[in-house]
Amino acid sequence: MAKIGIYGGSFNPPHAGHISAAKQALDALKLDRLLLIPVSAAPHKTMPHLTASGQDRLAMLELSAQGLPGLEPCDVELRREGVSYTVDTLRILKAQFPEDTFTLLMGTDMFLSFESWRAAEEICQLAELGALYRGEKGEKEQMEAQKQRLEKRFGAKITLVKNQAVEISSTDVRRLLIFRCPGDYLRPGVESYIREKGLYETSKDLQSLPMEELEQVVVSLLHPQRVAHVLGCRDTAVALARRYGANETDAARAGILHDITKVLPPAQQLLLCQTYGVELDDFSRVNAKTLHALTGSLVADRIFGENKAVCSAICHHTTGCANMTLLEKIIYIADYMEPNRDFPEVEALREVTWRDLDSAVLMGLEMTLAILQANRRAIAPDSLAAIADLKQKLGG
Repeated sequence: MAKIGIYGGSFNPPHAGHISAAKQALDALKLDRLLLIPVSAAPHKTMPHLTASGQDRLAMLELSAQGLPGLEPCDVELRREGVSYTVDTLRILKAQFPEDTFTLLMGTDMFLSFESWRAAEEICQLAELGALYRGEKGEKEQMEAQKQRLEKRFGAKITLVKNQAVEISSTDVRRLLIFRCPGDYLRPGVESYIREKGLYETSKDLQSLPMEELEQVVVSLLHPQRVAHVLGCRDTAVALARRYGANETDAARAGILHDITKVLPPAQQLLLCQTYGVELDDFSRVNAKTLHALTGSLVADRIFGENKAVCSAICHHTTGCANMTLLEKIIYIADYMEPNRDFPEVEALREVTWRDLDSAVLMGLEMTLAILQANRRAIAPDSLAAIADLKQKLGG
């Protein structure tokens, strides 16, 4: 009699987080085999429009599991039509392996919502539950309380497994593929497979796109909550370019791209710099949260083919720099005071912006400096240089 684990998911694509969790569960639960099962159609979420086919996701799982004993990709849900309900999968596997025992793996969110699953009680009769959690504050207490509820209500057999999670999602990996820097988040062979097949639009030429197409691509790569800000920055930059005589096309393109990598956490920002061969200064290495301006400029250059003026404006839109160009000033201040921004001094900043651009940029830099000093946070040398330069120009 074998102990078989079941690990289902979209695996779109399968990445280091999936494989790490699978290996930890295999060991912690003393499983003989762990079936990696790509869903055909998930019941709990809508699959993104860039979802790879079931056969492609299965092939990527097979590449991901190579050389890892105990991990076995399984097409049981791909062979069925319609929504992939777990209870149906368990019925099939139980009929196929009647002498074996099953453990169904799930993460925190799925475990805490388990009672809403179709035929939850029957699932507990067909399989034990292996609930993976990360150990975040209060999480274990929630998991323990849910364990007791499910044991009492369904007679479930449950093991909680602390998972040293790799902080990456399939959405993150799809972004990194567009930026050409998935690093070790994909197992050997998976990136090549994706690019050979042109999955996730990796074969699409993004160089010098018309604005309408550029907007569509950028919006798809942003966090949804950042879209309004980016579009507001773009439109404000164009209006400022018209007011002060800058190139309106460059202003629009820098505005739409300025936060293109903002969604990436520090580890992925550093990975992008490493992949692109960029040496970081001491401030940037220690303050990785400020890196999105630099990495955004690198992506604008290498992925989108933007000109030097646009890339430089993106690079300096957070900290400023000495001897800022007109476009750099416009993108800096448009980012600061576009219509979606809401803070006590923003109306005063907007009034100054339309009257005197240099004074507005200096005002924005000094406001940021005051906030950083009040919170005892590091100040970028470029910001200090920008302040000194603008004060000299303004005679202050």
